[in-house]
Amino acid sequence: MSKNTRPHIIIFNPDQWRSDVMGHLGNAAAVTPNLDRMAATDGVSFRNAFCQNTVCTPSRCSFMSGWYPHVRGHRTMFHMMNTDEPVLLKTLKDEGYFVWWGGKNDLVPSENGYEAYCDVKYKPEKAPRRESNLHAHDVWRGDPEGDNYYSFYAGKLEKGEEESSYYDGDWANVLGAIDLIRNAPEDRPLCIYLPLLYPHPPYGVEEPWFSMIDREKLPARIQAPDDWEGKPSLLKGIYERQKLQGWTENRWNELRATYYGMCARVDHQFGMVMDALREAGMYEDTAVFFFSDHGDFTGDYGLVEKTQNTFEDVLSKVPFIVKPPKHVDVQSGVSDALIELIDFPATVEALLGVTPKHTHFGKSLLPLIAGEQEEHRDAVFCEGGRLHGEEHCMEKGSISSIRPEGLYWPRVSLQQNEGAEHTKAVMCRTKEYKYVRRFYESDELYDLRSDPGETKNRINDPALAEIVSGLKDRLLTFYQETCDVVPHETHQRGH
Repeated sequence: MSKNTRPHIIIFNPDQWRSDVMGHLGNAAAVTPNLDRMAATDGVSFRNAFCQNTVCTPSRCSFMSGWYPHVRGHRTMFHMMNTDEPVLLKTLKDEGYFVWWGGKNDLVPSENGYEAYCDVKYKPEKAPRRESNLHAHDVWRGDPEGDNYYSFYAGKLEKGEEESSYYDGDWANVLGAIDLIRNAPEDRPLCIYLPLLYPHPPYGVEEPWFSMIDREKLPARIQAPDDWEGKPSLLKGIYERQKLQGWTENRWNELRATYYGMCARVDHQFGMVMDALREAGMYEDTAVFFFSDHGDFTGDYGLVEKTQNTFEDVLSKVPFIVKPPKHVDVQSGVSDALIELIDFPATVEALLGVTPKHTHFGKSLLPLIAGEQEEHRDAVFCEGGRLHGEEHCMEKGSISSIRPEGLYWPRVSLQQNEGAEHTKAVMCRTKEYKYVRRFYESDELYDLRSDPGETKNRINDPALAEIVSGLKDRLLTFYQETCDVVPHETHQRGH
């Protein structure tokens, strides 16, 4: 494909959006008309898309490189992509794209700067309102001894009298992207990367999205287990420290509806960007990728937020929608194929006819998008945690590691222990079963057909012994296939 005819690329990347909060996937409470429209008309929505790590930085390092976290040790919030490591944004910039980055980082070390990865790291002229940072402006938390202190629940956000929206970083970046589309350079294809913050908690959203969600239509919540037997010890520890055991179902529904409202707001912003492309005459010539880095508990198992080494579907399964440019065949609708986020860079490379200069493990989704095949992978993988003694993997750079006032203290403080909580772990999931190998505590096995909520660990069930053996063998094959990446550049041997 000629560089002059290459499609524009939109990478719309909300943070912490679990896959089931989309209307076209059957959730009656989800308000996502723009995503639903794309899936119905000119895109493909992947029902079974999985991230490779369930927290921000490792997942982003993975989907921007095509590497699993174990390949080069990108498995903490403080180990980002080094200057000698491949990042899709850099590839696109080197290929002649005008790369505009508007939103959070969590990908490359800030001390290295952004010049190699984008032409513009956007800073809005109008700064977002100070109190829009709900992490820092945390008056919503209440008493440290109360049951809202670690809930992340902020509720309805109040706009100013003259404001049409609660102007925060997401609004600033979306409006900046729209302005760029309206004033796009004519000599280079665009890549717009929008790594938004929403619907990452704290759970808070303004009207009209706060009231847009019908609380009566929310699906049933996965209840906390009575004894946590067979579940990872990290979950039990977080459950005890978040202190949400006394919450009524009505309170949980308000929290969940607020999260759904945050998703609805992101869907609206996505629609604004798509409308800007249409108005500029660019929509048909644009490849659009909409996906999240990982999910969120949102009340399931009596928990909020996420973990770094457990792989429940609510965390590891993410929305993933692709609309190709007009010259690429597409059979719109919902695909049930198992895919991974590392398939994202492979798909971009296939669209552009770019041969990667590094070994990676993604597989192009274009055959699925065209309807030429129904299956893609026999299993998907997700991994996290650490070994005992890996103090550099404890994420001690987080304020929550030692200070109870930190929002993430219930989880991150447990990651400082040399018990089983932060154990290294890996998931191997097929359509029917999920196997998790855990280093310092019991493995997990779930029959997803009878137990989609993953509430009954059947690792010791004799009736499934053959299934466990097969999944262990598949996991060994996975590690052997992906255990290293040999550089494509060879060295000269001296005498």
